[in-house]
Amino acid sequence: MPLVIAAIAPHGYPIIPELSDDAEGGMASQAAMRELGRRFRAAGVEVIVVAGPHGARVDGTIALADVGRGAGILHWEGRTVEMSVPIDTGLTDGIAQSLRANQIPVAMVGFAGNRRDQSVIPLDWGTMTPLWFFGHDRNLVGLGDVLATPPEDDTGPPAVVITPSRSLPREALRATGRAVAAALAADPRRIAFVASCDWGHRHTEDGPYGYHPASAEVDAEVVAAIKADDLTRLLAITDERAAEAAIDGLWQTLVLAGVLENSSFRPELLVYEAPRYYGMIVAAYEAGGATGG
Repeated sequence: MPLVIAAIAPHGYPIIPELSDDAEGGMASQAAMRELGRRFRAAGVEVIVVAGPHGARVDGTIALADVGRGAGILHWEGRTVEMSVPIDTGLTDGIAQSLRANQIPVAMVGFAGNRRDQSVIPLDWGTMTPLWFFGHDRNLVGLGDVLATPPEDDTGPPAVVITPSRSLPREALRATGRAVAAALAADPRRIAFVASCDWGHRHTEDGPYGYHPASAEVDAEVVAAIKADDLTRLLAITDERAAEAAIDGLWQTLVLAGVLENSSFRPELLVYEAPRYYGMIVAAYEAGGATGG
């Protein structure tokens, strides 16, 4: 199948080197993301499918960016990065068709212009952070004109942007992954799938969500599931525990579980750390990969 690599990647955007010299303590995650980017390049990735928690959300559906491009801006401590990314509309349509064929609710999300080629969806940190390391590490100015004058120096692969609703049943999320995998199998290009996730957001008392021991506990369960090559263990994380731990990676990781269900890929945990109030995981899934880490 044309899926050549998959990953669980963090989106705490201070790890973007251009935003933070010390990555806000997340230097191990930054180094692991650089390594993951190297692996994406070595795999010859031509399209990146990103499933994240922070994009345009439609309750009870799998939301797909139905636009010509995505563009966004991130600010951190006086620094700014900008990004403009072409959206792969052909694969987006293929995924939507596969989801519908499997009775999975789909929302095609546009923004601004009603014509797809005139529509640009805002990109958030959940999409921009991984894409920055996977070929889109350029500052692009004039984002308001990206469709009128698309950048001629697009160097990174086009993307498909998926936002799964947290209200969908857990098994529906796995089924979503299986439907996505079927769409990827029908595409001749070399494709990567990324579950963009941060984990427990309550590791410290001074963080915006306060402290709760469930953050460390649930993070440890996720790390153990990755090392055991058994993401289905995450089905056991109840909504109550997910809320106590304040995780945002569960739903898209269950989609990843479905994507990988019939693959020969094996995981390698590159890093887990919680340098600030939230946990970050970088894990690579490749054919013949080293299970655990």
